[in-house]
Amino acid sequence: MQLVADTSVLVAVVANEPERAALVRCTQGWELIAPHSVHWEVGNALCGLLRKQRITLAQAVQALRAYRSIPLRFVTVELEEALKIAHAQGLYAYDAYLLRCALKYQAPLLSLDSQLLEAARRLRVKIVQVKA
Repeated sequence: MQLVADTSVLVAVVANEPERAALVRCTQGWELIAPHSVHWEVGNALCGLLRKQRITLAQAVQALRAYRSIPLRFVTVELEEALKIAHAQGLYAYDAYLLRCALKYQAPLLSLDSQLLEAARRLRVKIVQVKA
């Protein structure tokens, strides 16, 4: 079965955030999928951590190595459909790509982003809950 993993989940895992162990447990037995945009969002998130001086460049490079080891399959989503979702839900395109991915592939969503999860609930997207 497929599970849509968002950027918040991937970054929390590779940056060794406190939720890491629970997230790894949540993904056991699932095929992780994500829209192609997530790849670039991970880089952007790590740059943000660098700019805020929460991590060093060496830690960012190590996190990228860890990210590359995650068995994540990138899938295509239709921009027009994502745009409709973004407009209807008042979201950024990147969040809409994830929701379109979940809807298109009939896959639940795993995220730490409360706004994204709320939009997923409104769209009746299944959600995998993170259990500590």
